Order: sequence, then C-alpha cells, then structure tokens
Amino acid sequence: MKKRGNRVKYLLLLLLGIAVGGLVFANIEFSFSGPDTSFRLSSKPNYATAKNNFENSPIETLRDFNEAFVQIAESATPSVVTIFTEKTVNRRVISPFEFFGRDPFFDEFFGSPKDGGRNSRKEVQRGLGSGVIVTSDGYILTNNHVIDKADAIYIRTSDNRKIVAKVVGTDPKTDLAVIKVNERGLKPILIGNSDKLRVGEWVIAIGSPLGESLARTVTQGIVSAIGRSNVGLADYEDFIQTDAAINPGNSGGPLVNINGELVGINTAIASRTGGFEGIGFAVPSNMAQKVLTSLITKGKVTRGYLGISIQDIDENIARGMQLKSREGVLVGTVVSGSPAAKAGLRTGDVILDFNDRKALSSVELRNAIAGLSPGSVAKIRILRDGEVRVFNVRLEEQPSAAAAPVPAPSQQQPASEAFGIRAAELTPQLAGQFKLQGSTGKVVVTAVDQSSSAFSAGLRAGDVIVSFNKQPVTSYAQYAALLRKVKSGDLVFLLVDRRGSKVYFAFNV
Repeated sequence: MKKRGNRVKYLLLLLLGIAVGGLVFANIEFSFSGPDTSFRLSSKPNYATAKNNFENSPIETLRDFNEAFVQIAESATPSVVTIFTEKTVNRRVISPFEFFGRDPFFDEFFGSPKDGGRNSRKEVQRGLGSGVIVTSDGYILTNNHVIDKADAIYIRTSDNRKIVAKVVGTDPKTDLAVIKVNERGLKPILIGNSDKLRVGEWVIAIGSPLGESLARTVTQGIVSAIGRSNVGLADYEDFIQTDAAINPGNSGGPLVNINGELVGINTAIASRTGGFEGIGFAVPSNMAQKVLTSLITKGKVTRGYLGISIQDIDENIARGMQLKSREGVLVGTVVSGSPAAKAGLRTGDVILDFNDRKALSSVELRNAIAGLSPGSVAKIRILRDGEVRVFNVRLEEQPSAAAAPVPAPSQQQPASEAFGIRAAELTPQLAGQFKLQGSTGKVVVTAVDQSSSAFSAGLRAGDVIVSFNKQPVTSYAQYAALLRKVKSGDLVFLLVDRRGSKVYFAFNV
C-alpha cells in the first residue's frame, strides 16, 4: 500500500510539473538575432485585458463631461510613444572642375559620379512619428512609412525614457509595422473592437504632430465615416475617417474611443496644403490586430488567396447582365490553377455571400478574403445564369507577387469610330505598341474619345475585347457586325482583357 501511495504521489508531482511547464512555455519567446537586427518573437502576445468603464460614467454637469475626457486621455497617453528614426545617406561633394566638363584626370582625385566620388560624405536624415505600446514587454505598433528603411530607431516614452527599438516586422500592404524595445513594465493600451464603431462617435487622436516638442498631443473629434477605400494609401484599405486633428508626426499614433480603447492607427490626412483640414484616416484596430499578431508570432503576414479579380456592379453592368439588382460582387479574372479555378468559379459569376456575410463591395470582399488564414475553407454563394450555387473553397497563401491589375495606358488621341471607340485587329505592331501577346482573332481598342460614355465607364486603349453584349468576339469582322447592330441610346456590355485581368464595362452609346 505504501509503495502504491508513493507511486500516486510521484504521478501527481509529474502531472503538476507538466502543468507548470505548460504554463511557462505557453508564453515562451523565441530569440532571433542577426547583424542588423535583434528581437524576440512571442508565441502569444500579452495584450492588455483590464477593461475601462469610462463609457458608463454618469454625466450630469459640464464638469462631469470635462472629467470624462480627462480620464480617457490620462488612461491612453502613457501608452503613446514618440518614434525617432535615422537613415544614413551618401552625399557626393561636387568638384569645382566639373563645371568645365568631366576629365579622367580629376576623376582620379574626386571620383566619378558613377561611383559616388571619393569626396562623398555621409549625412543623417532624421524622421519623427508616433507609436502605441500594445504589450507590457515592449511591442509597439506604428505605421510602416514611419520606420521604413531606417538604420536606427529610438522611442521616447511618456516618462521621458529614450530607448533603442528594433523592427519585428512590417506590412506595407496595410502600412503597418511592429517594433520592439527590451523594456519591461510598460503600459499597453487596451485594443477595442473597431467593427462596433459608428459614424458620429467621439474619438481622440494622440501623437507627436509637427515635432517632439508637441509629443502626446491630444485632439478630439468624431468618426466621420467608416470603410473608406480607394484613398490610394495602401493595398488593403478600410479606413476610419475622422475630423480629430491629425498632422504630420501623428502617423502611427492611436485613435481612441470614449472607453480609452485603441480603435485605429492614425495613418494619413487628406489635405491640399499639407496641414490639417478636417479629414484624417486611421487603420481599424481589428485589421491592425490581425497584422500585429501575425508579425509578433511569425515575423510576417500571411493572407488568404482565392485567385480572382472582382469589381462592383453599377446600374449599367446590372442591366447588361440582366440582373434584378446591383447586389453582389462581379468576378472578372479567374486565375488558372487557383483555389477559385479548382472549385469551379467562372468569369461572370456574381458573388452574393462570403462565409454567410453579404458581399456588399469589392473592397470589403477583398479584405475578407485576405483576412482569412491559408488553409481556411470559405463558403461562397454565387449567382450564375439566374441560378444560385454554393461553393466551398479552400484558400491558399497569397503569393508575394500578387498585385492589383495594371491598367492599360491611356491614349490622348481622338477617336473617329462609332460611339467614340476605335478598334482594330491585333497585329504584331499593335501588340508591340500596347505590350500585348499577339493572337489571331483578337480585337484591341486603339483609342477612346475622352468625351464618350465609353471613356467615362473606364474603357481604355490597349483593352482587348473578349465579348460584346455577351457574344464572344473571335474576329474583327464579327466585332464590326455586332457593332453595326447597336443603335444610339443602346446599352453596350463589354468584357475586356486588360493585361491579363478580365474587367466588365457597361455604358449607353
């Protein structure tokens, strides 16, 4: 009995040791180092969890209202840092003899422009931005453009400590980056749910606008809009728009809600003068946290890949495809061998739902696809020829070279053909002019009148016409015959190939 009791005791001790070891290693950090960088990737970021309760504070007087904003600022400001960057560049000293022309004799002493010159001198370019502490062990979220190509990075905390920082990872496609300092006891900000933001909510922006002397400046405003895209700042855009004052130097700083939670990373301003004009943009915290977690745990961002190009459906395209409404997103290109192609998706399919959520826009759908992990199975409901179908597609990892379709060059010459479109059979000369692959039977748009409805719809010279009013175009003669059937005021519905990407256009002639 005694031996059996000892065995049970030892077994319990063993299980206790395993449990303790599991707790220890559940949050283990893996160290990486190299000649230029040294940082630690955590398998489980220590995000802040303590909730604030400012949003439920009773407001009975103006003093209560004032105190509420003071508490929000006081809770978030210690998490904000000023980021300094340094980049060394070579500046060549110009020889005075260069004003009289180049001479190999003087190149021996001063060097030639090709090699930078022996009299080149190093100059340090300095930059400034903002960041926000997201874990107590020193991970900091900021914009990629704040630290891009920097040779040295420093931060200054709210208690005036200056600390060397290293880059953990960057994601230019969302203009986000994570840096780290080897410092403990930092105050991380609580990360909120940006999907719950509504237009009109109060928000606070904190950062270092215009210089270090204005560090941790707090400005207040409202959420002016959500889901802003096509701003031209990043590949993946789903910006929060705010009128809280944001200026150069605020980049990378937090946008905070009334509960003191991070709901966005301030990224840019819309301005004609370079100064504040009431329109600023922030990356939503939900998008930022996905990138943040991936960079902290893996050092890179992986995105889901379906292998299609998509576009929104306007009224003319809906008429051209005989759709009852503009609901859904239209599939253009289906990349050969991609998950979409393997599953059976086709050009012309209308995606109605993605993972049981309505496909409201091409930007939103593109972000939803990219937000899933490679290997995830996506449920896609589509409309094809009036029939609703459902596909289950296993996503792959987005290729690093994946890029948005490249628009064909715009031609400025006027067109004289019908409806403002000039087209011709694709010849070797035209293929060379528009950088296309030559093929018998192809019809290429050679010019589009800029005053025409075709130009307004987006048709450009260099587009190859694949189908005309749902009829496949196999020769120029067939295209001309189809064109003759069109009368003024009719709707023209085209599918074109634009450098490998299929795009639909619909317009009245």
